[in-house]
Amino acid sequence: MKKNVLVVDDDTSVRKSLCKVLKEAGYEVMEAADGLEAVAQFESRQVDLLLLDIGLPVQNGWEILEHTASQAPAFPTIIITGEANQYDLAVTAGVDALMEKPLDVIQLLKTIQQLLAESEETQSRRPGGSHNVHYIPSVSAGFQQRLHG
Repeated sequence: MKKNVLVVDDDTSVRKSLCKVLKEAGYEVMEAADGLEAVAQFESRQVDLLLLDIGLPVQNGWEILEHTASQAPAFPTIIITGEANQYDLAVTAGVDALMEKPLDVIQLLKTIQQLLAESEETQSRRPGGSHNVHYIPSVSAGFQQRLHG
């Protein structure tokens, strides 16, 4: 059974590129361009992992994360951002991974695979804010072209 990934990013080219990469990797993909769409998708569909940008219109990524965490505290979430200095907030918020743009697609796919392979028991034991956050800094501009290409 394919796992469902919700991709939330207001940059259409990034969102479409991520969706393409994830579909090619065998995932079912849903997408949202802003906070309201993200919350609606999360509440109305089966989502196994959230790939979430921070700088969104309507509601930012941290607000969406707060909402999803109130519904499912151990829900696998990867923050993707072009904003600097977000690590401490990510740790405090209890996210599983923080990836800076431009993204390392290979590392992104590995991280998604690792998080989705965790058992529900392992996920439920994750204490919000005190577990290790996978931190993946941005990659070179040449690799970014691969994501968009």
